Amino acid sequence: MVGITKFCVHPNDWFISKTKIGGTKKFQFDTIDSLQPDLVIGNKEENYEQGINQLAVKYPVWMSDITSWESAMQMIKLVGDVVDESAKANIIVGEVKRKFENIKPFPAKRVLYLIWKNPWMAVGKNTFIDALLSKIDLTNCIETERYPELSLEEIKELSPEIILLSSEPFPFQLKHTEELHLLLPKAKIALVDGEMFSWYGSRLLKSADYFPTIDL
Repeated sequence: MVGITKFCVHPNDWFISKTKIGGTKKFQFDTIDSLQPDLVIGNKEENYEQGINQLAVKYPVWMSDITSWESAMQMIKLVGDVVDESAKANIIVGEVKRKFENIKPFPAKRVLYLIWKNPWMAVGKNTFIDALLSKIDLTNCIETERYPELSLEEIKELSPEIILLSSEPFPFQLKHTEELHLLLPKAKIALVDGEMFSWYGSRLLKSADYFPTIDL
């Protein structure tokens, strides 16, 4: 995701009141130019290289690449340094760590986190979502990296104890849980808020409150 304002930080509640500049893969360059940003913050996974390179011709660009808990904490600190708010950034990092340490761990179970349908796609290793699953003591069934495609037969062979259906980027609904229940009747299947599992930065403060509410 690209964040662009005069004082640019990572997405949070204030996002809804800010000028929209297009999607993560389709920037509205005229709108961006009208804002005259002092800083552009992008993400390697979410944004497209051509668009970022075009912005970099005019504006300072700072890119994040978040695939682990450690890199997420480091990102908060680095953004704080870039915008001269190191003290606030350190406070956020400390509060995030404190809140996660106080989360009651889930019983260690094998989980499959799905993000797409037609084809079915899951979250694998070397992703931030995988790092968060580990942080709350859930073991990812997927051993391969990034976001592999799976057939229904492969999902069945994985035999996860828990299947989490993310609200984004694919909007899973109740009917999809019913479909998977037919395939794996013994698995616990839950619809979850994808933002809580995939948005790093200060959003992790809300994630720490959200995870204990999931009935697993």
